[in-house]
Amino acid sequence: MKAFARSLKTLAASLAAVTIGACAHFGGPPLEPGVSTVADLQRSLGSPAMRWREADGGEQLAYPQGPMGVHTWMARTDAGGRLVSLDNVMQPRYFARIQAGMSQDEVLRVLGPSYPGWTIYFKARDELVWEWRYCDDWAEPARFSVLFDGTSGKVRSTISLTERQSLPFGRGDRREWCAR
Repeated sequence: MKAFARSLKTLAASLAAVTIGACAHFGGPPLEPGVSTVADLQRSLGSPAMRWREADGGEQLAYPQGPMGVHTWMARTDAGGRLVSLDNVMQPRYFARIQAGMSQDEVLRVLGPSYPGWTIYFKARDELVWEWRYCDDWAEPARFSVLFDGTSGKVRSTISLTERQSLPFGRGDRREWCAR
């Protein structure tokens, strides 16, 4: 029964994290779509790691919280500099958007930058692997990897494993890391 109650608590925490895009609070005033500005984003989250200009004059800004963090906040603003949306893209629904044949730039627009220290090149396979950390649907710390063809830079495939499934992280239950 205690395990079931703990599972419900973890599920509630996960659902709360999913809804943060509607009104996020990062230590400063809450960030609210339609109200907050780029300046408010920078006060709360700092400078973005990446930014892209949108066709409508707005911007897309990436705020990764890695390497051990499990969030990458992707903010979208309108042409006037007002926040349109703020989403944690370290979720399976965003990972599902990554398809074979996509370019590295297309992957960056969906997920933001991976942690450079976890990027690895496998010469024998001519394969470049980028990796992100996230909390899966069962509140387990996990890694999402995108495998690129080393020559073309196009996505070959993706893989997702919990940290318990991968070495050297495969020891112990780390669910408390995702309950924060």
